[in-house]
Amino acid sequence: MATIKTVVIAHHIILTGYGHWLPNDPRGSMSRELRAGKLFAAGPIHFGRKSVQPSRDELRSFHDEARQALEHPVLWFDSAKRQAVAQAFCEVVATRRYKCFACAIMSNHAHLVLRKHRDFAETMIDALPRASTTGLRRLADVPRGHPVWSNDEDKKFLSSPDDIRRTVLYVEENPANVGEPSQQYEFVRPYDGEWSPRR
Repeated sequence: MATIKTVVIAHHIILTGYGHWLPNDPRGSMSRELRAGKLFAAGPIHFGRKSVQPSRDELRSFHDEARQALEHPVLWFDSAKRQAVAQAFCEVVATRRYKCFACAIMSNHAHLVLRKHRDFAETMIDALPRASTTGLRRLADVPRGHPVWSNDEDKKFLSSPDDIRRTVLYVEENPANVGEPSQQYEFVRPYDGEWSPRR
């Protein structure tokens, strides 16, 4: 029996700020190894999102312990830092000719929905954090040597217009979910229903 190949038409990319989603996070993570051995005390690695999530108290306790073991302070994105990240994302999208359907830059992570491109998702995940790290050092006083993003980035493949619409809505609602105003960026283009996987 022939297998049906899923066609990817867009990517949902999630970047997490340094110190906010650790490899041994009790929620699960996208890491398969723990490089900083001293974090083992806070818990073992579970690859992928756990089906049963920890309580807020358990999560707070984990992060309180883990922060003591981090080499650098946890990095939060204030207004100036978000502006620098947005500017860097804008430059990457323009230079590489990505088509971005949604973006939300939160206090500790960022979401982007990008149309499939000749660049693989992994290339996008490399370009966006690298450019925004440079921008944050230049425009928002992030010290050289202080990590900006964790290594626990995530990507989800979207294979239908409905997948894209649902994910765009999820990303757009992120700010409202924490009581913040909606975000608009010049590099974001509304999704118009296109589906062609070419390029």
